[in-house]
Amino acid sequence: MHLLVFKICCSSVFPSLKIHPLSLFFLNSEQQTIPTLISNMNLLANILKQPIRKSVLIHHRSCRLTLFAKLPESLQLPAVNDTLFCFSLSTTAHTLLSQHAPLFDLQEQDAHNVNVQSIDFPGGRVTFTPQIKFISESTDKRVPCYRVLDDDGYPFAGSRSEQVDKETALKMYKSMVTLQIMDHIFYEAQRQGRISFYMTSMGEEAINIATAAALSPDDIILPQYREPGILLWRGFTIEEFANQLFGTKNDAGKGRQMPVHYGSKKHNFVTVSSPIATQLPQAAGIAYSLKMDNKEACAVAFTGDGGTSEGDFHAGLNFAAVMEAPVLFICRNNGWAISTPISDQFRSDGVVVKGQAYGIRSIRIDGNDTLAVYSAIRAAREMVIREQKPILVEALTYRVGHHSTSDDSTKYRPLNEIEYWKTARNPLGRYRKWVQRNGWWTDEEETELRGSIRKQVMNAIQVADKTEKPSLKELFTDVYDRLPLNLHEQEKSLRETIKRHEQDFPADVPL
Repeated sequence: MHLLVFKICCSSVFPSLKIHPLSLFFLNSEQQTIPTLISNMNLLANILKQPIRKSVLIHHRSCRLTLFAKLPESLQLPAVNDTLFCFSLSTTAHTLLSQHAPLFDLQEQDAHNVNVQSIDFPGGRVTFTPQIKFISESTDKRVPCYRVLDDDGYPFAGSRSEQVDKETALKMYKSMVTLQIMDHIFYEAQRQGRISFYMTSMGEEAINIATAAALSPDDIILPQYREPGILLWRGFTIEEFANQLFGTKNDAGKGRQMPVHYGSKKHNFVTVSSPIATQLPQAAGIAYSLKMDNKEACAVAFTGDGGTSEGDFHAGLNFAAVMEAPVLFICRNNGWAISTPISDQFRSDGVVVKGQAYGIRSIRIDGNDTLAVYSAIRAAREMVIREQKPILVEALTYRVGHHSTSDDSTKYRPLNEIEYWKTARNPLGRYRKWVQRNGWWTDEEETELRGSIRKQVMNAIQVADKTEKPSLKELFTDVYDRLPLNLHEQEKSLRETIKRHEQDFPADVPL
């Protein structure tokens, strides 16, 4: 088909409309030009029957109307010039719609006259207007949320998603179960005093695992602190998680970081930082370096809804947009920044609309729908790599657990709200229904998997709990090639202090 466009533009404000075939009417509230409009309608019908290749421009005073039509490929179209017709159309014209498939598109334009005044300004041409018109602070209609599975695990009719084979689907489900069990047991280990701190990903397992499955191992991850599932997917073992949490000599970070502040160069996972949102501008820089090196990879930066209230959110997104850096920003909007609800953080429609302000393509997805997360992240990554530009993804989810082991969320949110999201909106339960409905999973396999993972985690804890801590000398290594004099003096002073108070120094830390 030869695709052409139909536009009506008047000095008055018109919404975007659709015109359909067999129902092309122009109505005038003043009524006096109806006969003329009927005549014009007949003329337009005749025009549609003509082999017009380009366009028909209808111009009168402050109303400009450009007509294009969809014409069949079989129609031989001679090369003709644009034709000018003059009609007495009212500037208050409206359009009557029918139930047929759309043939024309109507779009509002600034068309007070042919010679619209404008100025070339950095960033593009800007049109002048004689009207005082403010941009609305918000719209009544919220940005829709992409979803594939309903709460019972059934796909929506007509939903579009990536096809997931059995092997990938099962690996995703098993990883989600593993993450859930790890969270439960490590959380209890902290409550027993065996580790000092812990943060769970309860309720956000789908974002962790489905995102990891949709990315390439070459993509560089800059986490916030609720993304251990990505490490798990990439091959970080349960024993390695335990070593980090217990700060053993086998911890890659040599016990220098807080628990859950994981990092792995092998798995392209930048170490977690405690300060909120510092990873966002870092991601823009890393992504730009990937672009300079022509890498087929992108940076992927995570943040929570609370992180969007930080200045680094602005710096990271603006830098990425201006430099056209291939970075995928993923916001886990779980409703709470510790005890601060999103209603006390921003007045905008969530986080997704913030991308447009920076010139970044954005999408809102159901973060508790494993297939929706997988499909959206795959599509977003492909665009980021292909176009070498950033994308912002807002994943709507809910933090079922406390913010951390230092928090009691029942002090600021009702128990029935937590229970609802824990049961009715649980991402594992919904995804499991879909997997089982495909005949890929049974209750017996579920029982066996959970028992096996539990044993692995318990064993990893027992081993880590008995493993030595890193040597005292590791406090001073891995920063300078040659230890400077002041650090030599500090180490000497520390050892002298330990010697005087040997009974107070941990016995499992080698001197």
